[in-house]
Amino acid sequence: MSTVQANPARLSSFLASLFPDGVVAAELRTPGDRALLYPEESAHLTRAAPKRVDEYAAGRLCARRALQELGILDFPLRPGTDRRPLWPDSVIGSITHTAGFCGAVVAHYGMVRALGVDAERVGRVSANLWTRICTESEIEWLQQLSAEEQGKFSALIFSAKEAFYKCQYTLTEEWLYFHDATLEILDATAGRGIFLVHPLKPMKLSEHAEGPWIGRFEFVDNVVVTGMAIDER
Repeated sequence: MSTVQANPARLSSFLASLFPDGVVAAELRTPGDRALLYPEESAHLTRAAPKRVDEYAAGRLCARRALQELGILDFPLRPGTDRRPLWPDSVIGSITHTAGFCGAVVAHYGMVRALGVDAERVGRVSANLWTRICTESEIEWLQQLSAEEQGKFSALIFSAKEAFYKCQYTLTEEWLYFHDATLEILDATAGRGIFLVHPLKPMKLSEHAEGPWIGRFEFVDNVVVTGMAIDER
């Protein structure tokens, strides 16, 4: 059986819906199988803990399934020196994983200029972490919510900032921190919605696309998944 046939990752319509047309998404909600990795991918796991192996394998399998839709087969996805995946020259992409969910998004250059995807389990961002992750305005907003909503939306803030960081880094390679931007939640209808990222300091991304920058999110099975893209001008 070929690695394509054996791949348990599947295309994800809900994940793709967080991005512009032309972006392909795949997901996997079980641990990845190291035995399905290409030798060039598995070579980077010699000292990895079992949990890390599962996550790494799941991410590579999702990316492989998504790349298949772009007509790219048998491409080992090696990590770069900064640990970002080294995508094919014609492709941009992003990978995320948390307990029980892994996803990858890809697109040809010319469809979008940058992508960022992230996922976080609801309840993992406790109140004692807020000051490390949230701006004062975000904390004030969270404090007005019920305990259940705080668990959901603190996870959203964390995940959205991670997706934003991944997206902007593709274009700028600039290191940013949680307090360098603040979020504005515009809509959260039926468990999904839109957020804006407002910069709180000068950012290199402004040279490529004017802020604030828009992202989308959806809550699925106690996980919040966030996505951002910088469109072509």
